[in-house]
Amino acid sequence: MALKEYRAKRNFAVSPEPKGTDPKAKKKGAPLFFCVQKHLASHLHYDLRLEHDGVLLSWAVPKGPSINPADKRLAMHVEDHPIEYGTFEGVIPDGYGAGIVMLWDEGTWEPLVDDVADALRKGDLKLQLHGVKLKGSWALIRTKGGDGRSWLLIKHRDEWAGPIDIATFAPLSIKSNGDFTDIMSQASPDLWTSNRAAKGGQTHMLKVAERAVAIAEENRKASGGREASLKPREAGKLASKAKRPKPKAATTASAPARSTPRTPGASGRAARSRATRSRPR
Repeated sequence: MALKEYRAKRNFAVSPEPKGTDPKAKKKGAPLFFCVQKHLASHLHYDLRLEHDGVLLSWAVPKGPSINPADKRLAMHVEDHPIEYGTFEGVIPDGYGAGIVMLWDEGTWEPLVDDVADALRKGDLKLQLHGVKLKGSWALIRTKGGDGRSWLLIKHRDEWAGPIDIATFAPLSIKSNGDFTDIMSQASPDLWTSNRAAKGGQTHMLKVAERAVAIAEENRKASGGREASLKPREAGKLASKAKRPKPKAATTASAPARSTPRTPGASGRAARSRATRSRPR
């Protein structure tokens, strides 16, 4: 059974995760679902899931997807998940994967290969994503050696590629527009009471809650206190405008921002060329 490993790892009497129905074949040509779930458990990671043959093929991406083609993100192949898992968002209070799950991105995907099963066997899957945050052409490449679970997730160079750190730029849920703290406060408000959590033996979840607060604060600082500027529905549009930096602009782009605006006579460089003025800062 395709979901045997998934079900064996979970206690559905405790976990709100869907048990899932038996996989059903989809009509040829029908859109295929994909999602990325941001999972704060023992460690923060992202789970890429692609619909195929009635289940969600799944890879855990520790650092999250990157839209920069220069980044090769490790993606660990894990057990298949049920289709119903694709819209799950909530708190897993105990057991395997205990923590908070956020629906970070979703959409449809299409294989850029003739046979997905054959591509998976060969360890070279090319795909197109049509998500809210992730779009364009990508590759999943299995690394050599080991047990075959290690893959690399790589963004191809196209109009949707750019130097933006999409995970930092758009950290919120596309389902609730909330952060981990919002999801936890709605699903398990008791976990905010540290004494109750400790007495209940949920020290792990208390640590998760503390980490969720820290992440929310990091996101707030990254957005300058303007969380609305990072709303996920806008992220894809803004990310699509990101241009790859020109070679000459590498040092300029990394220079610290000036605290005061440049005046025409500042530093005697009022006559900067048009090309210099157009460099990204």
